[in-house]
Amino acid sequence: MKLLSVNAAMPQTVHINGKAVLTGINKTPLAGKVTVQALGLAGDGQADLTVHGGEYQALYAYPIEHYAHWQNRLQTSTLPYGTFGENLTIEGLLESEVCVGDLLQIGEEVQLQVTMPRIPCFKFGHKVGKPDILDEFLRSGFSGFYLRVVKTGQIQAGDEIKILQHDTHGISIRTALGLQKLDEGDHALLQKALQVPSLPPLLRKVYSERLSRMAG
Repeated sequence: MKLLSVNAAMPQTVHINGKAVLTGINKTPLAGKVTVQALGLAGDGQADLTVHGGEYQALYAYPIEHYAHWQNRLQTSTLPYGTFGENLTIEGLLESEVCVGDLLQIGEEVQLQVTMPRIPCFKFGHKVGKPDILDEFLRSGFSGFYLRVVKTGQIQAGDEIKILQHDTHGISIRTALGLQKLDEGDHALLQKALQVPSLPPLLRKVYSERLSRMAG
């Protein structure tokens, strides 16, 4: 498992459907060592902190394994690192394998905890020139995942990624996505998800509400 690229961008104004919109999605690769701070990368930022950023969405990782799929769908021969707005382009960790609460180490210092899947917004559709791609992106299961910073430090492209702790009784990011947005899962699976100690508050709220609707 490897970190292929570290990507960042400060928020900038773009025009979408004639309106000025602030966005931090246009991430580009950074050379050399990059400092991971408590709430994200040095030199990086999110525009709308109501849906991005914060403790449980400090960093966003996206697997390189999905790039070929989207190159085909977008009919392009290549996609640069950071295309999906990810801070970390990674290799060897997929949504079906990594679980909510897993503890990762990148390089010698940085430790990160897997928190939740990424839900795409209209800014991503605009960036790739396909505004109607959001539902397809969501249903593909190729969501990537957010991370909470447990230990700060420095990382750089080429660093090894290690799994320090893996919750074998937890739920995968793919399962978390299905429960959150795709109406997948039953009463028992929702109850199991709610037993995950490190389940982020947002998912705990969504899952509890779904469970209440089932009971009602």
